[in-house]
Amino acid sequence: MTSIRKTLFLSAIAASFFTMAGITQARDLTIALRSEPSSMDPQFHSLTPNTQMSETLFDPLVRTDAKAQPVASLAESWTIDGNVWTFKLRSNVKFADGSPFTSDDVLFTYARVPLVPNSPSSYSLYLSAVEKVEAPDPLTVKITTKGASPVLLANLSMIPIMSRKAASGPAPEGKTTVELNRGDGLVGTGPYKFVSWKRGAEIVFERNDLYWGEKPEWDRVIYRPISNSAARVAALLAGDVDLIEDPPTDDLPKLKSDKNLYVQETPSVRVIYIALNQGKEVPPGMSGTNDKNPLTDKRVREALSLAIDRQAIVERIMGGSAQPAGNLLAYPGFGTSEKLSKAVAADPARAKKLLAEAGYPEGFTVSLGSPAGRYTNDQRIAQAVASMWARIGVKANVETMAPPVFFKKRDSFAFSTYLAGWAASSGEMLNPLTALVHTKKPELGLGTTNWSKYSNPELDELIIEASRTLDDAKRSEMLQKAGSKVMEDYGILPLQFEMSVWAMKKDIRYGGRTDQMTLAQDMTLAK
Repeated sequence: MTSIRKTLFLSAIAASFFTMAGITQARDLTIALRSEPSSMDPQFHSLTPNTQMSETLFDPLVRTDAKAQPVASLAESWTIDGNVWTFKLRSNVKFADGSPFTSDDVLFTYARVPLVPNSPSSYSLYLSAVEKVEAPDPLTVKITTKGASPVLLANLSMIPIMSRKAASGPAPEGKTTVELNRGDGLVGTGPYKFVSWKRGAEIVFERNDLYWGEKPEWDRVIYRPISNSAARVAALLAGDVDLIEDPPTDDLPKLKSDKNLYVQETPSVRVIYIALNQGKEVPPGMSGTNDKNPLTDKRVREALSLAIDRQAIVERIMGGSAQPAGNLLAYPGFGTSEKLSKAVAADPARAKKLLAEAGYPEGFTVSLGSPAGRYTNDQRIAQAVASMWARIGVKANVETMAPPVFFKKRDSFAFSTYLAGWAASSGEMLNPLTALVHTKKPELGLGTTNWSKYSNPELDELIIEASRTLDDAKRSEMLQKAGSKVMEDYGILPLQFEMSVWAMKKDIRYGGRTDQMTLAQDMTLAK
């Protein structure tokens, strides 16, 4: 008994010493997400809630920093010789299971991308310029592109490297999405490793002690999906979470004035837009059109755009925390036109005239799909657009639903029109043009998120030509022409550019990112 008491006493003394000496105590970080990821498979769905999980568990060859600039990651250096890019890999890097990282894992990862079935937004987009990938030795990767590829580094930053050993399997893609969702084969080289995922409740990661880079601050990271913005704020104020994504715009003044909190606002590269189903057949939810699809008529598309008061949406719904959009990327982003730097003012009278000219003086009915809680105030924006369309005689039946349900329905062309968002990960116009408005050719990594059936061959040629032009001035000119062409055609209707906002406890700091990702490894204790 004396021995036991002595041991307990010495333990207490040790604990007291460490506390008084200021030794950092272990600490977990709890983050409230506005939207739960749809999958843990790092190649299933190019969606920010998914990507930020992958960025925390895995590393790409090259990553982008908070301002979308490429920086070294698993590749410590690279050279270019014509269309051949040679990447030198970091040595002595290990996956979280202790197995070594080599060029063979890169080959496996890139080969898997087009094999993932039923991808709502395929990662093939990011390999569309790649002709072949070779591994001359364990620490060298050679990528041959189909031509000049000025945004290859930014595109490669979107593809985290998986472990061939952990992620191989009998299916064509190796471990299936279902298997990866439960953590089977979910092994990366990133700062954290997967522990568990209880859908609708929490995702848990813990520090990867084998991580090659700077050790992260937190022992464990717990993500809690809370789709209701008011509930996220309540959780932060109650101390149940350390940081929240996307606090309500109406609450920002109150949160900024709270001495126990810190609010970070960062301009983003995300555009919120309306897509119009332009297929030849009458889309679901449409009526009053005499069995025709009026959205194939440019005059109708222009009318729908002119009916929308973007400035009013920004002021009344976003509380000023957004910018009205006249393009797919905010000016002066690379490849954007100054002529499109301001959104066109609403003009309901001209919109009505255009509808009459197109043969729809009494309007018609459409469905307007929208996720509930994926984007800032998405449901309210959809309702506002519907009200504005109603003023010109177009009745929009708004259908809102949980993001995973929305994306599944969107990808089956279940709406006449829909509201969604896209973040230009490369920071230039080529990214949204290629993903959103190029004719859909997912097998080539083109139009991977074009679910509107929009197709313009002249626009396609401009996009491809720009993607193979290294001269910045010439590429910028081509991208400006492409952006102007799709805006003049009203092939897609941009609404606004989001402002990214995070609110956190006063002792936490996160600088934010233009791509809106919430990365635990970049969060620190306030100095």
